Amino acid sequence: MLGLFGTLNLGARSMQTQQQGVEIAGHNLSNVNNPAYSRQRLRVESSITVPDTIGPQGTGAESTGIVQIRNSLIDRQLSGEISVTGHLQASQQALQYAQADLGQQINRSAAGGATESAGGQNGLAEYLNQMFGAWQSLSTNVTSLAERQVLLLKAQSLTTQFNQVDQRLDSLRSTLNETVASDVDKVNLLLREIGHLNDQIVNAENGTRGAANDLRDARIERIESLAKLANIQTAEQPNGMINITIAGALVVDGRQVADTLEAYDDGTGRTFVRLQTAGTPLNLTGGSISGSIAARDGGIQTLRDGLNTLAGALITEVNAIHQGGFSLTGSTGAPFFTGTNAGDIAVNAALMNDPSLLQASGTAGAVGDNTAAVAMAQLANTRHGSLAGQTFGQNYGQLVTALGQNLNVVNDQLENQTMIENLLRRQRDSVSGVSLDEEMTDLLRFQRAYQASAKLISTVDEMLEIVMGLKR
Repeated sequence: MLGLFGTLNLGARSMQTQQQGVEIAGHNLSNVNNPAYSRQRLRVESSITVPDTIGPQGTGAESTGIVQIRNSLIDRQLSGEISVTGHLQASQQALQYAQADLGQQINRSAAGGATESAGGQNGLAEYLNQMFGAWQSLSTNVTSLAERQVLLLKAQSLTTQFNQVDQRLDSLRSTLNETVASDVDKVNLLLREIGHLNDQIVNAENGTRGAANDLRDARIERIESLAKLANIQTAEQPNGMINITIAGALVVDGRQVADTLEAYDDGTGRTFVRLQTAGTPLNLTGGSISGSIAARDGGIQTLRDGLNTLAGALITEVNAIHQGGFSLTGSTGAPFFTGTNAGDIAVNAALMNDPSLLQASGTAGAVGDNTAAVAMAQLANTRHGSLAGQTFGQNYGQLVTALGQNLNVVNDQLENQTMIENLLRRQRDSVSGVSLDEEMTDLLRFQRAYQASAKLISTVDEMLEIVMGLKR
């Protein structure tokens, strides 16, 4: 039998338990807007029983721990999906920059959304059309210096556009290299933080019955931030520490950072990632780092190579006709374009200084002959073997279309991926998220239990006074 003093202790334990419940409910409420926080619950169990003549008698309840409400399976799934989302977001951003660098928009059909052509007012397609249109105009008035001047200015605008697009794409490549290096620094910082949190968690939980819930929340937040940057795998040790591997390489081993990442140039002006100590290149398949690399070496590099091929074909074909023509002064053999690719294509400076040197005639001494000018104008609709049987305009349109389709694919994948990630986040929130209604209900429940326990103690106190009064 507990007796009055035993019952008094029972009430005191109950008040302490209900007070802890109020404190935990308050902690949950204060973190309702903390996305990294998972709700906690007080674990309450019956305290030890004591023998009695009528059988073992309970001695009330006591708190035995603070439980963190988490689903580790959802956490692991979400970490993997975050890596995929990070990859797609980085790719999307890089491709959007490349499309902007072209100064060209994509026109789509209203029915199926398929790409039809490259549009806009300041793109290479327009400058190509304007230059060949100027050759057509010159063929109708081949001796006009004004027409020649207009043609040269149109050609100069075209070459300037080629140069600017190439410079922008080169700058974009440098920016993506810097982004990779910056993300690598972020990865290394997170690795150190995770290792430090592993140490703190083990120290906090050593010799105690409970878990360091808030520290574990902070660690999950760092792990998900890391997953945004690179594809990772996690493995929890029996002591509560988590090991981290990136692309199959162990980087966090308990308290220690086993290795860090390093950004390096492979000699081609492109930045890749390797282990700093081991020097092993990493084949990243998820996260923003791999997304930046994939866009840089995929769609953007294909676009730049295609523009260089287009510029090279334009230089070769135009020069072949121009060098065979004759100027108003009778000169011949001068190239119309200088350079070899989109980065250095330019109009022959001698022609810019003296339009009369433009070789538009097909016959020596016949200044009124327009054979070369007509042949040059016809180049606009000529299919070229070096461009896979396409015209200049068709080839450029295909380059822009390919970039647009690549971006469309990434946009569609990202839209689907975002839905999947949000679904997992909602599932996790349903398990771990703080509900204001639920916490207020718990707060009221613990408050009422606290009041009842206080009433029990007050009642026992009155009973003790009665017992003590029997002595008098």
